[in-house]
Amino acid sequence: MRLINDFLIRISSNEVGSDEFGNQYYKHKKDEKRFVIYKGLAEPSKVPMEWRSWLHYTINSVPASINTHRFSWQKIHLPNLTGTKNAHTPKNSTNQQYQAWKPE
Repeated sequence: MRLINDFLIRISSNEVGSDEFGNQYYKHKKDEKRFVIYKGLAEPSKVPMEWRSWLHYTINSVPASINTHRFSWQKIHLPNLTGTKNAHTPKNSTNQQYQAWKPE
């Protein structure tokens, strides 16, 4: 299904740019719809802040054409691992050998 969707976006839209993760951004030829085609796993948290602003119509100019200054306190993106075996689990998590109490 994703291949069909990506194909339809590519033929009906114009590419406006890409980001450091390899995601490609498109704008529909006839109306104002905006799309992203993810590189690899479709993970929305991989969309940088400036491109997210463009996708949600907060800004109208393409982020590649505006100054995207990075501050020292901004962190490099880490993937969202929720739902995977690499997800964070606290030290005393109940996921480890939990046995429900049964009354006698």
